[in-house]
Amino acid sequence: MNAGGRRLGPLILLVMCSACAHPSHPVPTPHVPPSAAAAPLRFMATAYCTGRVTASGALVSKGIVAADPAVLPLGTVIRIDGAASYDGTYRVLDTGARIHRRRMDVYIPDCAAARRFGRRSIEVTVIRTGH
Repeated sequence: MNAGGRRLGPLILLVMCSACAHPSHPVPTPHVPPSAAAAPLRFMATAYCTGRVTASGALVSKGIVAADPAVLPLGTVIRIDGAASYDGTYRVLDTGARIHRRRMDVYIPDCAAARRFGRRSIEVTVIRTGH
């Protein structure tokens, strides 16, 4: 090894050690206060009571809605208001052939109650967007 190589070795070691001496810290995710949450969106809702497995692969159950994945991606958590006793938090885990744009189906296990639900205008607030 020549003289230049002997001087380069300690220099590389010094650079590597100085990089380890200053640990990096992850950038914190900014906190969004509830007042800055997204404004509610107006949707037309109907209900469904049939089916066994959703488009996401989950079994159908209370708390699931079907939506257009171009508007509300699968896995999105939403809050529904304006649906009377069905107001609450839901997850978008299903899609449907007739579900386009701002149309939504709410899963109601009782088919008679699903028929009584009819068609109604609701407000949807996105709590957390899915993938």
